[in-house]
Amino acid sequence: MKLITDTAELSATCTRLAAHPFVTVDTEFMRETTYYARLCLIQIASPEEAVLIDPLADGIDLAPFFALMADESTIKVFHSARQDVEIIWTMGNVIPTPLFDTQVAAMVCGYGDSVSYEQLANDLAKARIDKSSRFTDWSRRPLSEAQRAYALSDVTHLIPVYETLASQLAETGRSAWLDEEMAVLIDPATYEGDPARAHRRLIGRVRKVKELAVLIEVAAWREREAQSRDVPRNRVLKDDAVVELAISQPRDAEAMARLRSVPNGFERSRSAAGALAAIEAGLARDLSELKLPERSRGRGNAGATVDLLKVLLKAVCEQNDVATKIVATVDDLEAIAENDDADVAALKGWRRVLFGDKALALKHGRLSLAIEDGTVIVTPHAQTGSA
Repeated sequence: MKLITDTAELSATCTRLAAHPFVTVDTEFMRETTYYARLCLIQIASPEEAVLIDPLADGIDLAPFFALMADESTIKVFHSARQDVEIIWTMGNVIPTPLFDTQVAAMVCGYGDSVSYEQLANDLAKARIDKSSRFTDWSRRPLSEAQRAYALSDVTHLIPVYETLASQLAETGRSAWLDEEMAVLIDPATYEGDPARAHRRLIGRVRKVKELAVLIEVAAWREREAQSRDVPRNRVLKDDAVVELAISQPRDAEAMARLRSVPNGFERSRSAAGALAAIEAGLARDLSELKLPERSRGRGNAGATVDLLKVLLKAVCEQNDVATKIVATVDDLEAIAENDDADVAALKGWRRVLFGDKALALKHGRLSLAIEDGTVIVTPHAQTGSA
């Protein structure tokens, strides 16, 4: 299990790999103490060979690898691709295309929500994954034989997994469903840590527009700080503290020190000045330009509708052998319950055909649910009208 450590060998290997219609790819990385992931190992396999690439090797240039990732003639197969693609985009300014994510494909094919690679390898490749090296420190050298074997297994067993899923997608006519999902994963905007969007993960924890204004600025400040220092955002300030700053809006260090979630002594740090400036910027924002999302205002009388939509979703997904998670989220259902024209994935593309139109029909009494022999039956109502 040779480890490629020089550019010439990497170039020759990538040339061979590019001759195949697809390659399977995985990466090992560390990011516990950094904002940006540190790439420690690359694994690639074709039906003829499997290789390990050492990105930490002295003097190695990963340009041939990035060129392979950009080669439109070779499909790049990953399992749960998002973090791997983010690393490749950050380091090489390249998005692997065409892209095939076996985790997403498995959900489309009905293998359950967020199915693991180990489960797919067991079910589709009849292989057992040795997990003993799963939580290893991939930045340390030399790599043991056990580490190398584990790393290679992440791409060798992925070959039959990919071939089986691709065949099932073609047989069921769902390849276009996967294409819609891959469109998000190949969009560079998916991986850009835009500080202006950093508040979105926390937006459901504020209830007033003024709090939202401060949250936007404080979250953006924290994101910029984490990026500039290359540390995890929670190393700058934890989520609870960001939310409490948005709600309490302290105007000076003394007031900040009284907040429970703010670490002791933070108010005296250099970062505190930046946080206070962000709060002031938030308070100065034009609130007329801001709007809380509908679902952060509470479910109101839509709760019963959401519960019925959950039953419908489960019934439709079981009938069509597709994972519920990929069709609609609870947030989607809440949004549909409140707005027929909600801007959610469940009301777009193949999801609308499969579920969204039925959800609207149920909401407006044009469809009913019943139980027969322990199974939920979905029944559209006959349309009536005058001649």
